Amino acid sequence: MQPSRKVLTLIILAFFLAILFSYFIWFDLAEFYLFPIALLLVYLAIFQTETLFLSLAFFTPFSINIEEFSKSFGLFIPTEPLLFGLMLILLFFQFKTPFVDKQIWKHPIIISVLVFISWMFVTAITSSNVLVSFKFIISKLWFIVPILFFGTHFFKKEANRNWFILLFIIATSCTIIYTLIHHSTYDFGEKAGHWVMSPFFKDHTIYGAIIAMIIPLLLSWYFSEKYAPLIQISLIGIIIIVFFGLYFSYTRAAWLSIAIAIIVGLIIHFKVNFKLLLFLASLACIFLFFQWDTIQMELARNTHEHTTEAFDERIQSAANVTTDASNLERINRWNCALSMFQQRPIFGYGPGTYALEYAPFQEAKNLTIISTNFGDMGNAHSEYLGALAEMGLIGLLTFIAFVIAIFYSAIQLYYSWPADDKQTRIKIFGMILSLTTYFSHAFLNNFLDTDKAAIPVLAMCSIIIVLDLKRRQIR
Repeated sequence: MQPSRKVLTLIILAFFLAILFSYFIWFDLAEFYLFPIALLLVYLAIFQTETLFLSLAFFTPFSINIEEFSKSFGLFIPTEPLLFGLMLILLFFQFKTPFVDKQIWKHPIIISVLVFISWMFVTAITSSNVLVSFKFIISKLWFIVPILFFGTHFFKKEANRNWFILLFIIATSCTIIYTLIHHSTYDFGEKAGHWVMSPFFKDHTIYGAIIAMIIPLLLSWYFSEKYAPLIQISLIGIIIIVFFGLYFSYTRAAWLSIAIAIIVGLIIHFKVNFKLLLFLASLACIFLFFQWDTIQMELARNTHEHTTEAFDERIQSAANVTTDASNLERINRWNCALSMFQQRPIFGYGPGTYALEYAPFQEAKNLTIISTNFGDMGNAHSEYLGALAEMGLIGLLTFIAFVIAIFYSAIQLYYSWPADDKQTRIKIFGMILSLTTYFSHAFLNNFLDTDKAAIPVLAMCSIIIVLDLKRRQIR
């Protein structure tokens, strides 16, 4: 849809008038600068919707939560306002002239998401805080609707698929460079490594999770085709920077998620038989059952702290459940989630309510030096247990169904994609491993309520849906 010259002239005129006007006002009224920016975004949303959609990939790593600088509600700027506006505009276009492929509604990923959202609405009605739960659902929808649902329209173009991923990688690499430079002024110390990524990331845990997520994407894009020497050197440089960022993130869960992704990648590549995996998993469970007392004794002897800067000691500290405050606090949150589930096993306490409800469920024996009696220190530190506490057993099962649908669809897509199209096949493999890093990390943390994780995860799901539908048409 192209704007008329009259409309474009008015927007440009308003832009310069706003700048001229704001030049003469007091400094404390500088928010008038937002007016022309808002007009520009409205123009892009209506007349250059595809461009605005792709720009989200670049804006996401740079987004800032205004809650960090004020006592107001949490909102990621500029991504969440853009997502909300884009959702409304795309819904308007869809109702006016439907443009989304009807076949997507039959896809397992979409069906699982719709079931998950439906149960979320049910549990919001029975929530301990209905207002909080419905606000939480709305915030979920402005991720899901424009990125997952309408993304299937934009990602039909191969160029859009490539640009979205590459823009996200480039922008994330820029935040890594910023963090490394900032961190170097503190001699790459472990304690500073927890916050030097601010204001772009809240802490090192989500920073490490996103770095782990882009590593398989970056490597798959690098190996998928031959580039000109300059581009190839640039990509190698970015890969080196990203690995430095991962190392100095001091995020154990991110390192472990990369290791899990490598194992999953080997299993998929060599087509290891599912029955064999099930057999090995059963043997592992039997071993744990008979050796549990011995394992507990060994865990009790582990006194390695996560505050050390040595790589091997930090990895060992992941199993320290005796003195490591970070691990003990995570266990405290998990116990609270399980206790909340036992209290409300069917409907849970309602979407988005964990942080408001977990405090009374803390037991004195589980409290740590970083615990708070007010329960104002965040979430359940697990996507899975968070869903269990907030939406009951059915909520957990619907979330697991969503995860299964993603990996089942993606792996089947990888195996059945035409062998002569190696570029796309390698990129599909990269997305599988990227999603593996996140959903393995999700056992220890939950970030899908933030733009940093939700946008790339849902974008990859949308791309998988598009390619899956394309594969079916080819066959």
